Amino acid sequence: MSSTRRKTAEQLTKGFRSIFLYLFGLSGIINILALTGAFYMLQIYDRALTSGSIPTLLAISALAIGLYFFQGLFDVIRSQILVRIGARLDRKVAPIAHQVAVDMPRFGFSTAEALERGRDVDTVRGFLGSQGPMALFDLPWMPLFLIFVYSLHPWLGALTAGGAFVLTVLTIVTELMTRRLSSATNQAVIARNAIADSNARNAEILKAMGFAGRAVARFGRANEDHLELQTRTNDINGTFGAISRVLRMILQSAVLGLGAFLTIKGEISAGAIIAASVASARALAPIDLAIGNWKSVVSARTAFARLKETAMALADSDKPLELPAPKASLKVENITVAAPGSGRVLLSEVAFELKAGQALGIVGPSGGGKTTLVRALTSVWPVLRGSVRLDDAELTQWDDEALGKFFGYLPQEVALLDATIDENISRLEEVPDARAIVEASNAAGVHEMIVRMPDGYRTELGPLGVSLSGGQRQRIGLARALYGNPFLVVLDEPNSNLDGEGEAALTAAIEGVKNRGGIVVVIAHRPSALAAVDLVAVIQNGKMTAFGPKDEIIGKTVRRDETAAENQQHKATGARLSARVTT
Repeated sequence: MSSTRRKTAEQLTKGFRSIFLYLFGLSGIINILALTGAFYMLQIYDRALTSGSIPTLLAISALAIGLYFFQGLFDVIRSQILVRIGARLDRKVAPIAHQVAVDMPRFGFSTAEALERGRDVDTVRGFLGSQGPMALFDLPWMPLFLIFVYSLHPWLGALTAGGAFVLTVLTIVTELMTRRLSSATNQAVIARNAIADSNARNAEILKAMGFAGRAVARFGRANEDHLELQTRTNDINGTFGAISRVLRMILQSAVLGLGAFLTIKGEISAGAIIAASVASARALAPIDLAIGNWKSVVSARTAFARLKETAMALADSDKPLELPAPKASLKVENITVAAPGSGRVLLSEVAFELKAGQALGIVGPSGGGKTTLVRALTSVWPVLRGSVRLDDAELTQWDDEALGKFFGYLPQEVALLDATIDENISRLEEVPDARAIVEASNAAGVHEMIVRMPDGYRTELGPLGVSLSGGQRQRIGLARALYGNPFLVVLDEPNSNLDGEGEAALTAAIEGVKNRGGIVVVIAHRPSALAAVDLVAVIQNGKMTAFGPKDEIIGKTVRRDETAAENQQHKATGARLSARVTT
């Protein structure tokens, strides 16, 4: 582990070590006070009853009540401290976990796997507020009760120690048997949640095309796998929990029986029987509680290990030096891009250069690699080889927030945030520039449409902006891409949902970016999107097969298509003539 990663892991729990030492000491006080019941019984039977003194009984009872009060008070303090530790950890780690969750889909992980990082934070926080930590803090103080029982009589101490040993073995066996199942269960949960997420996102398709039932059945099969593993885990925890409780009751009865035998023999007093029973039960309670909460212990431990990995993943990249805003060029130098997850190469050895004030149109067949190129240009997908440079600096030399100020991006599938229109256009800026929002909206030709809405720019869009039409979402997405006058604007099929008016606004927006010295890259299937571009590149089969001025490349493409059509027509004519001759 590098020193940076080690420091990051330490930062995750910084300040907690001293708190846990304090809690350990507090647990010691609580466990010492937990001997109150045993001493009370010892004094009642051996002093108050034998003396027949009511004042003695009242004094002993008053003292016991006071000690019980302090024990409860310290227990409450310990519980509240643990809850606040969980909240503090959540406050520190949840943003980091969410940041990684946002990045994970870029690298081939499912949405369910990404969101699992957030659930890990909830798991750890929930565990710290449960009875599990209480048992773990009380376990080291178990010898205190064994010593007390041993002081009453060595045989009683040996019997209690033997019971503690058996219960400890049960705890270890529980750990070994649930460790493998815990990982498998977690993977099953992720698989089930991935299917549920996919079904929810494709609800319209499932309903319209009538295969919602089959989708639900697919979810049911994944859920069955999860339930099977969950049931096995619960069976193990429940079985060993029940065994430990039964053994504890047997041990308490055995302590009482042995104490009675020793009392008959005259080796201990009657009060020692009850005191030994109370102390032995208290000695074994943490083990019993730990076994009962072992599932949450394992889940919290696994979740915290993943959170440490999450924090260390961000530590691998230091924040780069702040560079001046790009204003001259975009250079793509022989980049090769592979699909995250599968590793399959989708684009190879693509190179070109654009100067400020130029616009490039990228055309080619579906699946040829156009969207892959867009993802590489916007740093959504990392490049396997080669580099993408703004003013000769690789994209990796900027952090994401700084780079985002220079980028405008309109993806093929426009997804708007569950926020207001102005928040979407301003990219959730804490102090958005109202003038820049209106300027971007005018550039995208969407200002009039927005102000006609009941709440104007303050209109809530809801999840994914489904209340808007596809064209409205696309034009608001275009306004978001143009917000802040970014240097590089990348548009992936920006006119797929636009009407004539929208396409005119798109052309004007591209011209506007060029006129202010920006660069535009447009992925297009419809020729109207190329009206304002200067250069055209052809991407097919993962290669760039042509690059040059628009008229030249489009002319070649048209002539090639016409030649292919003529050849096809000649072949068809020849086939018909051949058929006639044969006849």
